[in-house]
Amino acid sequence: MKKIALLLLLFVATISLKAQNDLDVLLSAGVEDAQRFANDYLAPGTNGLMYSMNSNWFNTADAKPLGGFEISIIANAASVKNDHKSFLMNTDLYNNVQFVQGPNSQTVSTLLGENNPDIDVLITYDDPIFGQQTEQITLPSGIGSGNINLIPTAFIQGALGLSKGIEVKARFVPKIKTDDVSLSMYGAGVQFEITKWLPADKILPVAISGLVAYTHLDGSYNLDESSSVGGENQRLETATNTWLFQMIASTKLPVINFYGGVGYIKGKSESDLLGTYRISNGIITSEDIVDPFSVSSEVSGVRGTVGTKLKLGFFRLNAEYHIAEFNAFSVGVNFGFR
Repeated sequence: MKKIALLLLLFVATISLKAQNDLDVLLSAGVEDAQRFANDYLAPGTNGLMYSMNSNWFNTADAKPLGGFEISIIANAASVKNDHKSFLMNTDLYNNVQFVQGPNSQTVSTLLGENNPDIDVLITYDDPIFGQQTEQITLPSGIGSGNINLIPTAFIQGALGLSKGIEVKARFVPKIKTDDVSLSMYGAGVQFEITKWLPADKILPVAISGLVAYTHLDGSYNLDESSSVGGENQRLETATNTWLFQMIASTKLPVINFYGGVGYIKGKSESDLLGTYRISNGIITSEDIVDPFSVSSEVSGVRGTVGTKLKLGFFRLNAEYHIAEFNAFSVGVNFGFR
């Protein structure tokens, strides 16, 4: 469950939370090596999150009239493909890491995959007394062993109609905080219905709109309890920012409607390993590493959307599917006027 929570909050460090994958051993190989591995290991998870958190910004192209509103409870999930579960690790690009067995380039698990069987590497470090030393560790496995193939998000969203086919939207996740984890998310968007500006708007069977939306996620995971490394204020902090640009078309029927469109997502996620980490250099000496590294990943790509919406008075229900680098599906329970 701890690994699943880390995925949802995107606070997964290079190290596993198991003793055999100690952070001090990984950092002993050098900050550069630890950062390189963390970047490849985390990127599919952060990228999938960015696609998941951009679902269900709309459920129709028909903008609400002045004063029309809708409150929604939305749940999304991006699907994980096999390509997202592993990456090619080439130890020729590392300074102090090599595989125990096999070639220098091997396929290893990302955060979304699983190493089965385990994959061991040798970490080389300098001991001031005994000289160059090596230690064998097992590379972190991902959440694939838990049969998790989805990256979920959920939030509350509101929409309000303004004049001339303009509708503003906002979504958020109230700040969630426990002893180890804190998370918050917010976003804002504006939808412009083009057909509202046409003279024949009232008789057209379809509506066409454009949407621009921004989403931001902040999170922090306290590593003091789970890390076997001495030090203070150890934590992993993540900030994720995305933009969505979307064209939308939908039918305008009384009860059941269908909608779809083509959009473009652009986003960046940055994760910072912060705090002081006391790394052992042999038996006697140690070194303090402060705020070891930052890693980031970016997405940019086109997505297609198809969906349907059922309207029963004040109550509405919608479901949609997105085709993109990370396919995603979403459902929304909506309450509103017009």
